[in-house]
Amino acid sequence: MTNGRILAYGLLGLPLAFAALPIYVHVPRFYAETFGIELALLGAILLGTRLLDAGIDPWLGWLADRVARPGMVAIALLPFAIGFVALLNPPAEHAAIWLAGSLALTYVGFSAASVAYQAWGADIGIDSGLRTKLTAAREGFGLLGVVLAAALPAVLASNLSDGIARLSWILPPLLLIAALATFSRAGGTLPSAPPFAGGRLAQPLLPSLRRVFADPAFRRLLGVFVANGIAAALPATLFLFFVADVLQLETASGPLLALYFIAGAASLPLWVKLAGRFGRVYAWLGAIGLSIAAFAGASLLGSGDLWAFAAICIASGLALGADLALPAAIAADLGERQGQAGACFGVWNFVAKLNLALAAGLALPLLALLGYVPGGSQGLAALTFAYALLPLGFKLLAGVLLWRWRHYLEI
Repeated sequence: MTNGRILAYGLLGLPLAFAALPIYVHVPRFYAETFGIELALLGAILLGTRLLDAGIDPWLGWLADRVARPGMVAIALLPFAIGFVALLNPPAEHAAIWLAGSLALTYVGFSAASVAYQAWGADIGIDSGLRTKLTAAREGFGLLGVVLAAALPAVLASNLSDGIARLSWILPPLLLIAALATFSRAGGTLPSAPPFAGGRLAQPLLPSLRRVFADPAFRRLLGVFVANGIAAALPATLFLFFVADVLQLETASGPLLALYFIAGAASLPLWVKLAGRFGRVYAWLGAIGLSIAAFAGASLLGSGDLWAFAAICIASGLALGADLALPAAIAADLGERQGQAGACFGVWNFVAKLNLALAAGLALPLLALLGYVPGGSQGLAALTFAYALLPLGFKLLAGVLLWRWRHYLEI
Protein backbone atom coordinates (compact mmCIF):
# COMPACT_ATOMS: atom_id res chain seq x y z
CA MET A 1 0.00 0.00 0.00
CA THR A 2 1.52 3.33 -1.08
CA ASN A 3 2.10 6.24 1.27
CA GLY A 4 -0.33 8.30 -0.80
CA ARG A 5 -3.15 5.89 -0.15
CA ILE A 6 -2.26 5.63 3.52
CA LEU A 7 -2.50 9.42 3.75
CA ALA A 8 -5.74 9.45 1.74
CA TYR A 9 -7.24 6.97 4.20
CA GLY A 10 -6.17 9.11 7.14
CA LEU A 11 -7.48 12.41 5.74
CA LEU A 12 -11.08 11.78 6.80
CA GLY A 13 -9.85 11.78 10.39
CA LEU A 14 -9.27 15.54 10.12
CA PRO A 15 -12.92 16.75 9.99
CA LEU A 16 -14.05 14.08 12.45
CA ALA A 17 -11.54 15.29 15.04
CA PHE A 18 -12.18 18.93 14.08
CA ALA A 19 -15.72 18.49 15.39
CA ALA A 20 -14.78 16.34 18.37
CA LEU A 21 -12.76 19.08 20.13
CA PRO A 22 -15.63 21.60 20.41
CA ILE A 23 -18.03 18.83 21.40
CA TYR A 24 -15.95 17.56 24.29
CA VAL A 25 -13.99 20.68 25.32
CA HIS A 26 -15.90 23.84 24.34
CA VAL A 27 -19.53 22.80 24.71
CA PRO A 28 -19.60 22.46 28.55
CA ARG A 29 -18.25 25.97 29.17
CA PHE A 30 -20.06 27.45 26.15
CA TYR A 31 -23.48 26.40 27.45
CA ALA A 32 -22.63 27.09 31.12
CA GLU A 33 -21.47 30.68 30.66
CA THR A 34 -23.26 31.85 27.52
CA PHE A 35 -26.66 30.35 28.34
CA GLY A 36 -26.41 30.03 32.12
CA ILE A 37 -27.14 26.30 32.35
CA GLU A 38 -26.28 25.15 35.88
CA LEU A 39 -23.38 22.71 36.19
CA ALA A 40 -25.54 19.98 37.72
CA LEU A 41 -28.06 20.11 34.86
CA LEU A 42 -25.29 20.44 32.29
CA GLY A 43 -23.51 17.41 33.72
CA ALA A 44 -26.74 15.40 33.65
CA ILE A 45 -27.41 16.29 29.99
CA LEU A 46 -23.84 15.47 28.96
CA LEU A 47 -23.90 12.20 30.91
CA GLY A 48 -27.26 11.13 29.46
CA THR A 49 -26.45 11.93 25.83
CA ARG A 50 -22.96 10.43 26.04
CA LEU A 51 -24.30 7.24 27.63
CA LEU A 52 -26.87 7.02 24.82
CA ASP A 53 -24.09 7.58 22.31
CA ALA A 54 -21.85 5.00 23.91
CA GLY A 55 -24.68 2.49 24.16
CA ILE A 56 -25.27 2.33 20.41
CA ASP A 57 -21.62 1.77 19.51
CA PRO A 58 -21.62 -2.03 19.99
CA TRP A 59 -24.63 -2.25 17.68
CA LEU A 60 -22.96 0.06 15.15
CA GLY A 61 -19.85 -2.13 15.25
CA TRP A 62 -21.95 -5.24 14.66
CA LEU A 63 -23.66 -3.44 11.75
CA ALA A 64 -20.31 -2.37 10.28
CA ASP A 65 -19.37 -6.05 9.91
CA ARG A 66 -22.43 -6.60 7.71
CA VAL A 67 -22.83 -3.61 5.40
CA ALA A 68 -20.68 -1.76 2.88
CA ARG A 69 -18.44 0.37 5.09
CA PRO A 70 -17.96 3.27 2.62
CA GLY A 71 -21.74 3.51 2.32
CA MET A 72 -22.17 3.47 6.09
CA VAL A 73 -19.68 6.31 6.47
CA ALA A 74 -21.28 8.37 3.68
CA ILE A 75 -24.76 8.07 5.16
CA ALA A 76 -23.56 8.91 8.66
CA LEU A 77 -21.77 12.12 7.64
CA LEU A 78 -25.03 14.00 6.91
CA PRO A 79 -26.61 13.86 10.41
CA PHE A 80 -23.17 14.44 11.88
CA ALA A 81 -22.71 17.73 9.98
CA ILE A 82 -26.28 18.95 10.59
CA GLY A 83 -26.14 18.15 14.29
CA PHE A 84 -22.79 19.86 14.76
CA VAL A 85 -23.93 23.12 13.16
CA ALA A 86 -27.10 23.07 15.28
CA LEU A 87 -25.16 22.31 18.46
CA LEU A 88 -23.00 25.43 18.22
CA ASN A 89 -25.82 27.73 17.09
CA PRO A 90 -28.48 27.28 19.80
CA PRO A 91 -31.51 29.56 20.25
CA ALA A 92 -31.58 31.94 23.19
CA GLU A 93 -34.50 30.05 24.76
CA HIS A 94 -34.71 26.37 25.64
CA ALA A 95 -30.94 25.95 25.32
CA ALA A 96 -30.91 22.85 27.50
CA ILE A 97 -33.41 21.00 25.28
CA TRP A 98 -31.56 22.16 22.17
CA LEU A 99 -28.28 20.89 23.65
CA ALA A 100 -29.70 17.42 24.30
CA GLY A 101 -31.30 17.08 20.85
CA SER A 102 -28.42 18.43 18.77
CA LEU A 103 -25.88 16.41 20.75
CA ALA A 104 -27.86 13.22 20.17
CA LEU A 105 -28.01 13.85 16.41
CA THR A 106 -24.31 14.72 16.23
CA TYR A 107 -23.31 11.68 18.26
CA VAL A 108 -25.28 9.23 16.12
CA GLY A 109 -23.68 10.45 12.90
CA PHE A 110 -20.21 10.75 14.41
CA SER A 111 -20.33 7.29 15.97
CA ALA A 112 -21.58 5.50 12.88
CA ALA A 113 -18.95 7.17 10.70
CA SER A 114 -16.12 6.56 13.19
CA VAL A 115 -16.81 2.86 13.79
CA ALA A 116 -17.03 2.04 10.06
CA TYR A 117 -14.00 4.21 9.30
CA GLN A 118 -11.85 2.49 11.94
CA ALA A 119 -12.94 -0.92 10.72
CA TRP A 120 -11.68 0.05 7.24
CA GLY A 121 -8.21 0.55 8.64
CA ALA A 122 -8.24 -2.86 10.29
CA ASP A 123 -9.36 -4.46 7.01
CA ILE A 124 -6.76 -2.97 4.71
CA GLY A 125 -3.82 -3.36 7.08
CA ILE A 126 -2.31 -6.69 6.08
CA ASP A 127 -0.01 -6.79 9.10
CA SER A 128 0.52 -5.07 12.45
CA GLY A 129 3.10 -2.65 11.03
CA LEU A 130 0.75 -1.38 8.31
CA ARG A 131 -2.12 -1.10 10.79
CA THR A 132 0.08 1.05 13.01
CA LYS A 133 0.87 3.34 10.04
CA LEU A 134 -2.80 3.57 9.06
CA THR A 135 -3.80 4.36 12.64
CA ALA A 136 -1.02 6.95 12.91
CA ALA A 137 -2.15 8.58 9.64
CA ARG A 138 -5.75 8.73 10.83
CA GLU A 139 -4.78 10.14 14.22
CA GLY A 140 -2.18 12.48 12.73
CA PHE A 141 -4.77 14.12 10.49
CA GLY A 142 -7.12 14.05 13.45
CA LEU A 143 -4.65 16.06 15.47
CA LEU A 144 -4.37 18.59 12.65
CA GLY A 145 -8.15 18.91 12.78
CA VAL A 146 -8.03 19.43 16.52
CA VAL A 147 -5.35 22.13 16.15
CA LEU A 148 -7.54 23.96 13.63
CA ALA A 149 -10.55 23.72 15.92
CA ALA A 150 -8.50 25.01 18.85
CA ALA A 151 -6.99 27.97 17.00
CA LEU A 152 -9.82 29.16 14.74
CA PRO A 153 -12.35 30.53 17.31
CA ALA A 154 -9.91 33.30 18.29
CA VAL A 155 -9.30 34.08 14.59
CA LEU A 156 -12.97 34.08 13.63
CA ALA A 157 -14.20 36.41 16.39
CA SER A 158 -12.99 38.55 19.26
CA ASN A 159 -14.89 36.52 21.86
CA LEU A 160 -15.01 32.76 22.33
CA SER A 161 -18.78 32.34 22.01
CA ASP A 162 -19.02 33.99 18.59
CA GLY A 163 -15.87 32.21 17.45
CA ILE A 164 -17.29 28.80 18.36
CA ALA A 165 -20.57 29.55 16.54
CA ARG A 166 -18.71 30.58 13.39
CA LEU A 167 -16.45 27.55 13.69
CA SER A 168 -19.43 25.28 13.11
CA TRP A 169 -19.85 26.51 9.53
CA ILE A 170 -16.29 25.46 8.66
CA LEU A 171 -17.12 21.77 9.15
CA PRO A 172 -19.49 21.04 6.19
CA PRO A 173 -17.10 22.10 3.39
CA LEU A 174 -14.11 20.62 5.22
CA LEU A 175 -15.97 17.33 5.62
CA LEU A 176 -16.99 17.26 1.95
CA ILE A 177 -13.44 17.85 0.68
CA ALA A 178 -11.90 15.23 2.98
CA ALA A 179 -14.59 12.63 2.20
CA LEU A 180 -14.16 13.06 -1.54
CA ALA A 181 -10.40 12.62 -1.23
CA THR A 182 -10.70 9.55 0.97
CA PHE A 183 -13.31 7.80 -1.16
CA SER A 184 -11.63 8.57 -4.49
CA ARG A 185 -7.98 8.01 -3.57
CA ALA A 186 -8.13 5.33 -0.88
CA GLY A 187 -11.36 3.73 -2.04
CA GLY A 188 -9.56 1.36 -4.37
CA THR A 189 -7.88 -0.30 -1.42
CA LEU A 190 -10.97 -0.48 0.75
CA PRO A 191 -13.40 -3.40 0.52
CA SER A 192 -16.91 -2.29 -0.38
CA ALA A 193 -18.32 -4.76 2.12
CA PRO A 194 -16.90 -7.01 4.80
CA PRO A 195 -15.78 -10.38 3.43
CA PHE A 196 -18.09 -12.92 4.97
CA ALA A 197 -20.32 -15.60 3.61
CA GLY A 198 -22.11 -16.82 6.66
CA GLY A 199 -20.22 -18.27 9.60
CA ARG A 200 -19.28 -16.29 12.66
CA LEU A 201 -19.81 -12.83 11.09
CA ALA A 202 -23.43 -13.79 10.43
CA GLN A 203 -24.04 -14.18 14.15
CA PRO A 204 -26.68 -12.00 15.84
CA LEU A 205 -25.59 -9.06 17.93
CA LEU A 206 -25.34 -10.66 21.38
CA PRO A 207 -23.33 -13.74 20.31
CA SER A 208 -21.02 -11.42 18.39
CA LEU A 209 -20.44 -9.29 21.49
CA ARG A 210 -19.93 -12.36 23.65
CA ARG A 211 -17.21 -13.45 21.24
CA VAL A 212 -15.50 -10.06 21.57
CA PHE A 213 -15.44 -10.30 25.37
CA ALA A 214 -14.43 -13.95 25.33
CA ASP A 215 -10.95 -12.91 24.20
CA PRO A 216 -9.01 -12.35 27.46
CA ALA A 217 -6.36 -10.21 25.75
CA PHE A 218 -8.98 -7.81 24.38
CA ARG A 219 -11.00 -7.82 27.59
CA ARG A 220 -8.02 -6.91 29.76
CA LEU A 221 -6.77 -4.37 27.25
CA LEU A 222 -10.11 -2.62 27.73
CA GLY A 223 -9.27 -2.30 31.43
CA VAL A 224 -6.09 -0.44 30.55
CA PHE A 225 -8.02 1.71 28.09
CA VAL A 226 -10.66 2.63 30.69
CA ALA A 227 -8.12 3.81 33.28
CA ASN A 228 -6.05 5.66 30.69
CA GLY A 229 -9.14 7.15 29.07
CA ILE A 230 -10.55 8.57 32.31
CA ALA A 231 -7.14 10.09 33.02
CA ALA A 232 -7.39 11.92 29.68
CA ALA A 233 -11.12 12.73 29.81
CA LEU A 234 -11.02 14.62 33.11
CA PRO A 235 -8.53 17.29 31.96
CA ALA A 236 -10.24 17.50 28.56
CA THR A 237 -13.58 18.31 30.20
CA LEU A 238 -12.11 20.80 32.68
CA PHE A 239 -9.37 22.40 30.57
CA LEU A 240 -11.16 25.66 29.74
CA PHE A 241 -12.42 26.06 33.31
CA PHE A 242 -8.89 25.55 34.69
CA VAL A 243 -7.20 27.93 32.25
CA ALA A 244 -9.81 30.67 32.71
CA ASP A 245 -10.34 30.53 36.49
CA VAL A 246 -7.16 29.08 38.01
CA LEU A 247 -4.56 30.40 35.59
CA GLN A 248 -6.55 33.53 34.67
CA LEU A 249 -5.43 33.06 31.05
CA GLU A 250 -8.70 32.68 29.15
CA THR A 251 -7.41 34.45 26.05
CA ALA A 252 -4.54 31.95 25.84
CA SER A 253 -6.78 28.86 25.92
CA GLY A 254 -6.85 28.44 22.12
CA PRO A 255 -3.08 28.70 21.61
CA LEU A 256 -2.44 26.40 24.57
CA LEU A 257 -4.78 23.77 23.15
CA ALA A 258 -3.14 24.12 19.76
CA LEU A 259 0.31 23.75 21.34
CA TYR A 260 -0.79 20.54 23.08
CA PHE A 261 -2.14 18.94 19.92
CA ILE A 262 0.73 20.13 17.71
CA ALA A 263 3.11 18.37 20.09
CA GLY A 264 0.95 15.25 19.82
CA ALA A 265 0.99 15.35 16.02
CA ALA A 266 4.74 15.92 15.92
CA SER A 267 5.35 12.94 18.20
CA LEU A 268 3.44 10.38 16.10
CA PRO A 269 6.38 9.36 13.84
CA LEU A 270 8.54 8.96 16.94
CA TRP A 271 6.06 6.62 18.64
CA VAL A 272 5.65 4.56 15.46
CA LYS A 273 9.43 4.19 15.31
CA LEU A 274 9.73 3.33 19.01
CA ALA A 275 6.91 0.81 18.69
CA GLY A 276 8.70 -0.86 15.81
CA ARG A 277 11.92 -1.08 17.79
CA PHE A 278 10.75 -1.91 21.33
CA GLY A 279 7.19 -3.11 20.81
CA ARG A 280 3.95 -1.19 21.16
CA VAL A 281 3.33 -2.14 24.78
CA TYR A 282 6.67 -0.80 25.99
CA ALA A 283 6.35 2.34 23.87
CA TRP A 284 2.91 2.96 25.39
CA LEU A 285 4.30 2.41 28.88
CA GLY A 286 6.96 5.02 28.17
CA ALA A 287 4.28 7.49 27.10
CA ILE A 288 2.29 6.89 30.28
CA GLY A 289 5.41 7.60 32.33
CA LEU A 290 6.07 10.79 30.37
CA SER A 291 2.49 11.95 30.89
CA ILE A 292 2.69 11.40 34.64
CA ALA A 293 5.98 13.28 34.90
CA ALA A 294 4.68 16.16 32.78
CA PHE A 295 1.33 16.58 34.50
CA ALA A 296 2.49 16.21 38.09
CA GLY A 297 3.35 19.91 38.39
CA ALA A 298 0.01 21.24 37.12
CA SER A 299 -1.45 21.31 40.64
CA LEU A 300 1.24 23.81 41.73
CA LEU A 301 0.30 26.42 39.14
CA GLY A 302 -1.64 29.59 39.78
CA SER A 303 -2.63 32.88 38.24
CA GLY A 304 -0.42 33.95 35.34
CA ASP A 305 1.74 30.80 35.10
CA LEU A 306 1.60 30.80 31.31
CA TRP A 307 5.05 29.48 30.41
CA ALA A 308 5.06 26.72 33.00
CA PHE A 309 1.67 25.50 31.80
CA ALA A 310 2.80 25.77 28.17
CA ALA A 311 5.70 23.45 29.01
CA ILE A 312 3.25 20.99 30.58
CA CYS A 313 1.08 21.19 27.45
CA ILE A 314 4.06 20.35 25.24
CA ALA A 315 5.27 17.42 27.35
CA SER A 316 1.83 15.91 27.88
CA GLY A 317 1.08 16.50 24.18
CA LEU A 318 4.13 14.43 23.24
CA ALA A 319 2.67 11.57 25.29
CA LEU A 320 -0.70 12.05 23.60
CA GLY A 321 0.68 10.80 20.28
CA ALA A 322 1.25 7.34 21.75
CA ASP A 323 -2.21 7.29 23.36
CA LEU A 324 -3.80 7.94 19.98
CA ALA A 325 -1.76 5.63 17.75
CA LEU A 326 -0.75 2.60 19.79
CA PRO A 327 -3.84 1.34 21.72
CA ALA A 328 -6.11 1.50 18.65
CA ALA A 329 -3.50 -0.29 16.53
CA ILE A 330 -3.29 -3.10 19.10
CA ALA A 331 -7.10 -3.30 19.18
CA ALA A 332 -7.15 -3.50 15.35
CA ASP A 333 -4.86 -6.53 15.47
CA LEU A 334 -7.05 -8.23 18.05
CA GLY A 335 -10.17 -7.43 16.00
CA GLU A 336 -8.67 -8.92 12.85
CA ARG A 337 -7.62 -12.00 14.80
CA GLN A 338 -11.25 -12.46 15.77
CA GLY A 339 -12.43 -11.76 12.22
CA GLN A 340 -14.85 -9.03 13.36
CA ALA A 341 -13.02 -5.71 13.51
CA GLY A 342 -16.27 -3.73 13.41
CA ALA A 343 -17.62 -5.38 16.55
CA CYS A 344 -14.31 -4.86 18.37
CA PHE A 345 -14.19 -1.17 17.46
CA GLY A 346 -17.83 -0.80 18.44
CA VAL A 347 -16.94 -1.99 21.93
CA TRP A 348 -13.72 0.06 21.89
CA ASN A 349 -15.58 3.28 21.05
CA PHE A 350 -18.25 2.46 23.62
CA VAL A 351 -15.57 2.37 26.31
CA ALA A 352 -13.91 5.58 25.04
CA LYS A 353 -17.20 7.45 25.19
CA LEU A 354 -18.09 5.98 28.55
CA ASN A 355 -14.88 7.53 29.87
CA LEU A 356 -15.93 10.95 28.54
CA ALA A 357 -19.46 10.53 29.87
CA LEU A 358 -18.24 9.70 33.35
CA ALA A 359 -15.77 12.59 33.31
CA ALA A 360 -18.44 15.17 32.46
CA GLY A 361 -21.36 13.54 34.26
CA LEU A 362 -19.54 13.09 37.56
CA ALA A 363 -16.85 15.81 37.64
CA LEU A 364 -19.11 18.78 36.86
CA PRO A 365 -21.82 18.02 39.46
CA LEU A 366 -19.10 17.19 42.02
CA LEU A 367 -17.43 20.55 41.44
CA ALA A 368 -20.78 22.29 41.83
CA LEU A 369 -21.32 20.43 45.11
CA LEU A 370 -17.89 21.56 46.31
CA GLY A 371 -18.75 25.18 45.63
CA TYR A 372 -17.07 25.86 42.30
CA VAL A 373 -18.85 28.42 40.12
CA PRO A 374 -17.53 29.07 36.57
CA GLY A 375 -16.08 32.55 36.24
CA GLY A 376 -15.74 33.04 39.98
CA SER A 377 -13.12 32.57 42.67
CA GLN A 378 -14.85 29.93 44.80
CA GLY A 379 -13.97 26.24 44.71
CA LEU A 380 -10.73 26.67 42.80
CA ALA A 381 -8.92 24.13 44.99
CA ALA A 382 -11.52 21.51 44.05
CA LEU A 383 -11.12 22.42 40.38
CA THR A 384 -7.34 22.04 40.62
CA PHE A 385 -7.69 18.64 42.30
CA ALA A 386 -10.12 17.34 39.66
CA TYR A 387 -8.09 18.72 36.76
CA ALA A 388 -4.51 18.05 37.83
CA LEU A 389 -4.32 15.42 40.59
CA LEU A 390 -7.17 12.98 40.05
CA PRO A 391 -5.99 12.06 36.51
CA LEU A 392 -2.56 11.10 37.87
CA GLY A 393 -4.10 8.30 39.92
CA PHE A 394 -5.84 6.88 36.86
CA LYS A 395 -2.64 7.15 34.80
CA LEU A 396 -0.74 5.17 37.42
CA LEU A 397 -3.46 2.52 37.42
CA ALA A 398 -3.30 2.32 33.61
CA GLY A 399 0.47 1.83 33.75
CA VAL A 400 0.18 -1.00 36.28
CA LEU A 401 -2.55 -2.74 34.27
CA LEU A 402 -0.59 -2.39 31.03
CA TRP A 403 2.54 -3.79 32.68
CA ARG A 404 0.54 -6.86 33.70
CA TRP A 405 -1.13 -7.09 30.29
CA ARG A 406 2.22 -7.34 28.50
CA HIS A 407 2.34 -11.04 29.51
CA TYR A 408 -0.60 -11.81 27.21
CA LEU A 409 1.08 -10.86 23.96
CA GLU A 410 3.31 -8.29 22.38
CA ILE A 411 1.91 -7.73 18.94
